Amino acid sequence: MEFIKNKLFYFGIIAGLLWTSFGVLLLVYFLSDAAINESISFLHQQRRLGGVVSLAALINLPIFFIALRTNKVPFAAGIVVISLVTVLLIALLKINV
Repeated sequence: MEFIKNKLFYFGIIAGLLWTSFGVLLLVYFLSDAAINESISFLHQQRRLGGVVSLAALINLPIFFIALRTNKVPFAAGIVVISLVTVLLIALLKINV
């Protein structure tokens, strides 16, 4: 639990959150003709937003491996934490309407 005190851990959380959000926006922008907010609400109504979020979260995978390769373990731990939070978000989106 030493890595929680390291600021790279928090940078990993922020980077994972930003890259996942960027991935969602990128997917919605390129795969829909409507405005982004309308597309996201439509995906939520159709119960498909969880799938889009899970596809967008795949961006974190190469970032995680690059962080491990460069020996930035606290940063990689932050990516893992945000990935677990994303899994919980996807589960909530799939369970609730």
